[in-house]
Amino acid sequence: MASVRAILIDIDGVLTVSWEPLPGAVTALREIREAGFRVALVTNTTSRTRASIASVLEGAGFEVSAQDILTAPAVTAAYLAEHWPGARCTLLNSGDIAEDLAGVTLVDNRAEDVDVVVLGGAGPEFGYRALNDAFGHLQRGARLVAMHRNLYWRTADGLQLDAGAFLAGLEKAARTEAEVTGKPSPAFFGAALARLGVGADEALMVGDDIESDVLAAQRAGLTGVLVKTGKYLPETHRAASGTPHHVIDSFADLPALLDVSAEQ
Repeated sequence: MASVRAILIDIDGVLTVSWEPLPGAVTALREIREAGFRVALVTNTTSRTRASIASVLEGAGFEVSAQDILTAPAVTAAYLAEHWPGARCTLLNSGDIAEDLAGVTLVDNRAEDVDVVVLGGAGPEFGYRALNDAFGHLQRGARLVAMHRNLYWRTADGLQLDAGAFLAGLEKAARTEAEVTGKPSPAFFGAALARLGVGADEALMVGDDIESDVLAAQRAGLTGVLVKTGKYLPETHRAASGTPHHVIDSFADLPALLDVSAEQ
């Protein structure tokens, strides 16, 4: 990893759980920055804007700004602007992310003539009526865009269902396939690399989701590092579709991994 110049870091489950910093994460991020690595915090979190995430992380002791953060909603807005400019979009999401969807024409889920159904993160809003309305739009020809396929995430109360569990049902019922804009989409990693100004062979991705974070990044040409925190489960590790380049106990161990690699 001597050529690594930049680190892409998932937030939820890697740096924090329920927005509380994991042991050693604040210090580890500081050490990585001081060593000269470029850093981007890349997240499928859809409940908060980039500015809100930065504010919470700063309050927890992390030295970050909104410019350091790339979210699935921000990438989704860019995707819609490029592929579906002016489209009437309905959003199923838990949380207010309108700020990161600037330029997207959002309409109520019960509106007519919906062009694109956009699926964000799951929460109380994912009731039968909302999902059934989305199903109706898809039957009438609307396209389906999903910010991610995460089945679950870890909170202080344990694993919780995420939008991927509902996405699979919508796809099967409507006989369609979503266009995914967040991780594990190659476009998401491409956007992060472009922001950092590095090539895939110069970047390392750290995540707790072996498929969407680590193996997806490896398929895009990055070096993958899996942490055994957050949503990590031994059984998903064993059943994964590939092997991570590196596995560490937590993000706190990353500076040591980088130092060892630099010396080899």
